[in-house]
Amino acid sequence: MLDISPILLLGSALVFLLVLARLNSCLYKPLFKHMDDRDLQIKTDLENSKSNAAEVEGMLEEANSIIAQAKKEAFSIREKAKAEAIDTTEAKFSEAKGMMDGKYEQFINTLAEEKVALEKSLVSNLPLFKEGLKAKLSSI
Repeated sequence: MLDISPILLLGSALVFLLVLARLNSCLYKPLFKHMDDRDLQIKTDLENSKSNAAEVEGMLEEANSIIAQAKKEAFSIREKAKAEAIDTTEAKFSEAKGMMDGKYEQFINTLAEEKVALEKSLVSNLPLFKEGLKAKLSSI
């Protein structure tokens, strides 16, 4: 039947234990050490990423505040330029209006002078017109 040899059984057990010890020292311990180191590295990377996320949030807040400040400055610059443009336009408009008023006054004065000259001319030529009118009436 079964013939179990104690020497062979002890030899096999001894070889099994030696292989197990060798595998433990050469394979399992370095593998477990690598796995522990990898877990530690992952934890460290997670902590670093959390601190980086906090830094990024701080930078985003700073960027948003800079953008808001730039918008305020742009608005004030735009309002200042608008006010300056309005002032310049009003000054040019009032200058042009003054010039046009002066030309209008000059035109009115010239027109009045021409009216006086025309009246004088008509008054001086009135006897000629009367004689010409009488001559025309008498010929009709």
